[in-house]
Amino acid sequence: MSQLTSRRAFLGARLLREDTRSIRPPGAMAVGFGDLCTRCGDCVPACPEGIIIIDADGYPVVELTKGPCTFCGDCAESCATGALARDRLTDWPWRAEITGGSCLSMQGVSCRLCQDSCESDAIRFDLRLGGRANPNLDLDTCIGCGACAHACPVGAIKLERHATQQSEDLQ
Repeated sequence: MSQLTSRRAFLGARLLREDTRSIRPPGAMAVGFGDLCTRCGDCVPACPEGIIIIDADGYPVVELTKGPCTFCGDCAESCATGALARDRLTDWPWRAEITGGSCLSMQGVSCRLCQDSCESDAIRFDLRLGGRANPNLDLDTCIGCGACAHACPVGAIKLERHATQQSEDLQ
């Protein structure tokens, strides 16, 4: 085999790796999602919350600024390729993260919208002197639905990717 052929084989190989930046719909494959997803868009109208959109590359992503995810599984049910599957819904790798710099409560403004919107009670506030209260997030209780991020008026909450059983099994 010539050097040119081996270089082409190497450069043309599809490397399977985990997509760690994009918030894919619940039930997405941790590794190989892009290989299975045909970009048909069937999951977009299947989402009753209307939070799945198509990104610049044509793949579905969850846009939690539009609302929280209920993990109903309708998007996974609509997927004919297996890129999304109902049995992977519980392996959602995203959890809330509060950025203190812009949190109104940490600046002395009375705001508890994130706590009020969190059905799993993962957010509590620790009262401080001067009318401030620091948000305290319990990652073990957080399900990553995004209700808190959607409710925050200043965008102080983002979702961050955490290790899941599916991604740990691949290592």
